[in-house]
Amino acid sequence: MGSPRGEDQRDEPLVLAHGLTKRFGEFTAVDGIDVEVRRGEAFGFLGPNGAGKSSTMRMIGCTSPATSGTLRVLGADPRTQGRWIRARLGVVPQSDQLDADLTVEENLIIYGRYFDLSRAECKRRAAELIEFVQLTERARSMVEPLSGGMQRRLTIARSLINEPELLLLDEPTTGLDPQARHVVWDRLYRLKQQGVTLVLTTHYMDEAEQLCDRLVVMDKGRIVAEGSPRQLIEQHSTREVLELRFAAGTNEERAPSVEGIGDRIEVLRDRVLIYAADGEKALGMVHDRAVYPESALVRRSSLEDVFLRLTGRTLVD
Repeated sequence: MGSPRGEDQRDEPLVLAHGLTKRFGEFTAVDGIDVEVRRGEAFGFLGPNGAGKSSTMRMIGCTSPATSGTLRVLGADPRTQGRWIRARLGVVPQSDQLDADLTVEENLIIYGRYFDLSRAECKRRAAELIEFVQLTERARSMVEPLSGGMQRRLTIARSLINEPELLLLDEPTTGLDPQARHVVWDRLYRLKQQGVTLVLTTHYMDEAEQLCDRLVVMDKGRIVAEGSPRQLIEQHSTREVLELRFAAGTNEERAPSVEGIGDRIEVLRDRVLIYAADGEKALGMVHDRAVYPESALVRRSSLEDVFLRLTGRTLVD
């Protein structure tokens, strides 16, 4: 079935929002944002809990109406064509909603039936997807004893049963251990290589850097920056960061001793950050001043540093 407007929209953005706003009573969760997601890209919403990411995803997923602004998903209007849009979306919610009383395979087959697929077609697609998410040996297993990472991969497989044009992922790896997160990242990267358009929310800076071609940084319902991960780091941070840790509770009083080193400093509760093009050179300057922290670490700048520069807070605040 084609576009509800009866024409091919291959060149149009899959998601297009202008002034998109969501209010809950007096509280504004999403405050007039503009978003454009292009076909075939991985697009991210990065920000702390409460930034408005999930509210935005629910509007895109046609499960929560916008308060104001315009929104088009797959070229259609969610207010009047929500059912048409939802049939072409894949959705990975923040928490897994699998049926623990069914096997891995049965979860996929029954979910596929909601899209009016034949049982034979559901079974065929289920087998392919179970292999894709590396759960073939657990196809007949019940869901309950599966690890968190396995359940997350099964949820991703289920979201693909209708062969969606657009896949929405809300915090896809929250609660997973590092190894499980990397397995999920690998599957999502493969989907992107196959041409699936991904839209994801995350508060993990490394996840955004690994997966996203472009992203927006959100804070308090607004977009504060937009671009590729590398562009954002180049625009808003330095090449390297020197992290200094002093005795607990003394960061504020020790910070003035390193003022003027590097481009700027940030004083956090647990560390002092010096932003510089050359972190090792900055550390040498610290030692030249006879300042000796309990520990020192030189690392490359990350999206966390971008967020700190733009908002004065870290992503986990």
